[in-house]
Amino acid sequence: QVQLVESGGGLVQAGGSLRLSCAASGRTFTSYTMGWFRQAPGKERELVATISPMGGTTLYADSVKGRATITRDNAKNTVYLHMNTLKPEDTAVYYCAAKVGAFLVTTARNVDYWGQGTQVTVSS
Repeated sequence: QVQLVESGGGLVQAGGSLRLSCAASGRTFTSYTMGWFRQAPGKERELVATISPMGGTTLYADSVKGRATITRDNAKNTVYLHMNTLKPEDTAVYYCAAKVGAFLVTTARNVDYWGQGTQVTVSS
């Protein structure tokens, strides 16, 4: 089992940037594909970005492609999401996600473990 704790959310002006962090504890971090999802009020939880266990492969949602970067530091058991050129439509609760194995996680139903979420609000 793995425990995930996100940090770094908050209120950001449109056009600004932020970095979210997710610290993992428990089983070997490199056993997991990691991801970031988000959920806005009244909407389904959707993928933002995902990264393979050794960091060699990443995948981004079209809505954030070119504005988001997912990275991981396996020595620190931490995954990061850096986003720039933020838009009001990026406002959501952002969740860190872990999936056992090497296949990228692209849908919420395939996630094995969730963090508690961190609110990101982008003001116009």
